[in-house]
Amino acid sequence: MMKYVYPAVFTEEDGKVLVRVPDLPGLYTFGSSVADAIYMAQDAIEMWLWDAENKKEPIPAVSGQKIIAKQCKGTNSFVSLVAADTDEYRRQTETRAVKKTLSIPSWLNDRAEKANAPFSQILQEGLKEYLHVS
Repeated sequence: MMKYVYPAVFTEEDGKVLVRVPDLPGLYTFGSSVADAIYMAQDAIEMWLWDAENKKEPIPAVSGQKIIAKQCKGTNSFVSLVAADTDEYRRQTETRAVKKTLSIPSWLNDRAEKANAPFSQILQEGLKEYLHVS
């Protein structure tokens, strides 16, 4: 659960921009333009890494951009670095609520209920502050 940067190979072909990420097996995507392909590459990388993190699989090491660029020499391809943030991906995609059972002192519960305190919201805000996440 962190931020990553992987080199991606972009190839313009038949009006599309094809993308592959050599360091992440099986990761291919495409876009209708370079900008769209970069966006699609970021999304695909984040999804691939999110899945690996969830399965507690090892995250592949990043090859050097120059090594991958040498492989593309003489083709209609180019290499660009693509940033990926699995924490942000998780925030955007995992919106399901999880029920937690917890204990607080009775007197605190009484005061909070009298004040119509939004328990769930307060707990979420407190956890975000504690974990330094937004």
